[in-house]
Amino acid sequence: MKKALILMFCWINLCVSANHCIIPEPVSYNEFKGKLISNGFQFQDNSNLKKIEYAKTLFNEYLTSIKISDEGETKIKLNLNNSIKNKEGYILEVNSMGILIEAIDFGGFHNALQTLKQLLPVSSENNLFEIPHCKIIDEPRFEWRGLMLDVSRHFFTVEEVKDYINKMSEFKFNKFHWHLTDDEGWRIEIKSLPKLTEIGAWRGERNGRFGENRPAPTESEPKTYGGFYTQEEVKEIIAFADKRNITIVPEIDVPGHSMALLAAYPELSTKKEITQVSVGHKFAEWFGDGSFKMHTENMLNPTDEKVYEILEKIYSEVGKLFPGEYIHMGGDECYKGYWKESDEVKNFMMKNNMKDMHDLQAYFINRVQHIIESNGKKMIGWDEITEGQLNKDAAVMSWQGMKGGIKAAKLGHKVVMSPTTFAYLDYIQGDQSVENSIYASLSLEKSYKFEPVPDSVNPKYIMGGQANLWTEVIPTLSFAYYMTYPRALSISETLWSPKETKNWDNFSHKILVHFNRFSKQETNISKAVLDPIVTVYKSGEKLMCRLENNIPGTEIYYSIDNTYPVEYGIKYTVPFEIPKGDLSLRTQTFLNNQGVGRALQIHREELLKRL
Repeated sequence: MKKALILMFCWINLCVSANHCIIPEPVSYNEFKGKLISNGFQFQDNSNLKKIEYAKTLFNEYLTSIKISDEGETKIKLNLNNSIKNKEGYILEVNSMGILIEAIDFGGFHNALQTLKQLLPVSSENNLFEIPHCKIIDEPRFEWRGLMLDVSRHFFTVEEVKDYINKMSEFKFNKFHWHLTDDEGWRIEIKSLPKLTEIGAWRGERNGRFGENRPAPTESEPKTYGGFYTQEEVKEIIAFADKRNITIVPEIDVPGHSMALLAAYPELSTKKEITQVSVGHKFAEWFGDGSFKMHTENMLNPTDEKVYEILEKIYSEVGKLFPGEYIHMGGDECYKGYWKESDEVKNFMMKNNMKDMHDLQAYFINRVQHIIESNGKKMIGWDEITEGQLNKDAAVMSWQGMKGGIKAAKLGHKVVMSPTTFAYLDYIQGDQSVENSIYASLSLEKSYKFEPVPDSVNPKYIMGGQANLWTEVIPTLSFAYYMTYPRALSISETLWSPKETKNWDNFSHKILVHFNRFSKQETNISKAVLDPIVTVYKSGEKLMCRLENNIPGTEIYYSIDNTYPVEYGIKYTVPFEIPKGDLSLRTQTFLNNQGVGRALQIHREELLKRL
């Protein structure tokens, strides 16, 4: 406990050296002499906005949670300011008279109060606290600042989804991309198609990792794992998000990733064979070049009119439920092998003068877009929807690096950048010796380098960006938070703050303070950024090791002779040779003489594999 307190105060002092600890970084922060000493707040609302009650209520609830009075003497004045053009922008001023917040709309007031939260202490035992006199002028860089949660691979309850939304709203995200359907489960009630949830929402119980070690599903086994959201629950979550300035973007993923849909309606595939909802077993073969082969058909038949009749029912009900502008139709990773084998598909393509599968996919995408738009919405899909000739009104979410987004923007489409290289939160974020292994890694430092606007693209086509949390290896909300934060904070700063204000050293100082905030809230997040980064390489015949950590002020200690604890080992200064023998590298990061990173232990055989 003593060490934790010492470390906490060290982090708070770091915050002082950085002027403030606000994430995302404001457009402008100016600090003045003096501090506002307060015993609590009360609102003086001059905005005349009905929705402002939501923001005030949420702020007061937060005050209660950190033991600050919502009936104190300090006034928080809320004034409309017509000179503020951005609906999410605000001006926040703290002086001896109290706190003044100016905005033009609900979103601005909401965002200002999130900033004010971060100016407050994490708790107040005597109900007195200080805030530096300051003036903040702020607005977002991008209109689309998103997080995606996959609830198909693992089902999250209504309360868990709300909790996830509530946390993202604190850091000024404004789009919640809800991945509602996939091979592993159909999660939304469609009243005209009850079998989607009666059958598609449930699968056989399995434990452990997804992949080839999971037995394939059988028709006779009990289907007890899963769940779905009723339409009333969906409305409840939408209302909850709206009170936090968040628009929900629902995704119904077609024509691939449709095994749960086909389990309910097998006649919509080309083979029309009865299939089961995936249990996370291996049903595809992935090759080194990014191509793949499906062992089970999970694609809708694009030549069957019944498919479009079903999709009309689905998107019609989804469109009525969700008030947002966009519906996401997926469109990714559609294996076309079963289409190529189908005589029905071959005849259709010949009849309609289609030369290849790209033409067929484009036909399907255009049909889906017409359905979505006929229900009063705009379509957005993953970057594979650009394979054929895409209608200009469709927006594209680029996940396969930046290239799909660049292509779409040059064709005149609106784009949301969401590349695997910077924004996939299911990738491991620390050393593989202490993380759940997966096929790729993404450190906090790398995610902070995300820049959504490539030099070759007109910025007007880039709506913003998004980070995605796929949940194959994430079965609980607690672990979802571990994988989401703090990398989501780096994405938040990228999407909100001016490009020129981004600074890793400044951000890393603020992150250390936010670790304390998350701990106080008993929220499980990753501190992998504090761990040593281990790189193994050859120098002639010598096996060499380089140790790094990108948090300013840290020191790394190590041993390579099976001795421990590490703090009594060698202070790292230059790369060193790993000798031969039955031995392990032990290493840990220290800050202000306190161990802050995890102590890593990696055997020489494992180090060799890293070459």
